[in-house]
Amino acid sequence: MEVELVHRPGASAAKVSLGPRETCTAEAGAMIAMSGDMGIETTTHKKGSGGIFKAMKRMIAGESFFLNHFTAGPTGGELWLATTLPGDMMAYDLRGENLIVQGGSYVCSEAGVEIDLGWQGLKSLFSGEGVFWLHLKGNGKAVINSFGAIYPVEVDGETIVDTGHIVAFNETLDFDITKAGASWISSFLGGEGLVCKFRGRGTVWCQSHNAPGFGKALGPLLRSR
Repeated sequence: MEVELVHRPGASAAKVSLGPRETCTAEAGAMIAMSGDMGIETTTHKKGSGGIFKAMKRMIAGESFFLNHFTAGPTGGELWLATTLPGDMMAYDLRGENLIVQGGSYVCSEAGVEIDLGWQGLKSLFSGEGVFWLHLKGNGKAVINSFGAIYPVEVDGETIVDTGHIVAFNETLDFDITKAGASWISSFLGGEGLVCKFRGRGTVWCQSHNAPGFGKALGPLLRSR
């Protein structure tokens, strides 16, 4: 599977090129276009099998209940994918490690990548994020998306990141929820509130925009019917 990301970073789309009979798993509703002989199979988990429990866990994390499995024809094919919110995408090559991804940021992956749900503890709930995050593990390419531009923040020791700007991070990192300022009052009056303090060595991928913050700003401007 080869991935080309176009129109970055504001309105990214992923052009996925598949070899003969190669399969790509994607989030339901992500397809823009595909080759005419591309086959599609929709399941709750892996291609050719169900998995109601894992599908329900994905829904808890903010993903869809179903996954689409696209299989190229005998000469290969192309698949175009996009996401609901405007922003960037990133292709990541997993090599046996575990990439932890926020709910709603998964786009697609190769057949060798397992999609599961991981418990990040009640500390994630208090941060304003979900208590469950997607865990991508195995071997192969995966594509994730962000709201706005996506960029890496390298951690070697301690780094503080606003909770609403986290897209994904390496499993080698641990984190705690803490206040942004010197006191709780200054943290909330300053608009930052709770933040994640990452420890260890690895990468946190951040997004330039905050979806909950955008929703709060847009809400008062919407007219009721």
